[in-house]
Amino acid sequence: MSAIALCVTILLALVTAASAQQTTIRDGSGRITGTVSTDSNGTKTFRDGSGRATGTATRDSNGTTTFRDAGGRTTGTATAPRR
Repeated sequence: MSAIALCVTILLALVTAASAQQTTIRDGSGRITGTVSTDSNGTKTFRDGSGRATGTATRDSNGTTTFRDAGGRTTGTATAPRR
């Protein structure tokens, strides 16, 4: 039974890892300064080099992206031109 449980755990870990996209941000010397990950809803979470969340960006159905700081306060918005 424990071998089956281990296989299920590994499978769940792989599925979870595959559903999130992550980009590493580096400075000019190649050092990691942060990451950006995208969840299944399309929200991007920005993290500093220590792994602390610094903010998010979420796009709504009208194409407006809302930027929020780590405390959830809106810091800005951007709207792409309609095509």
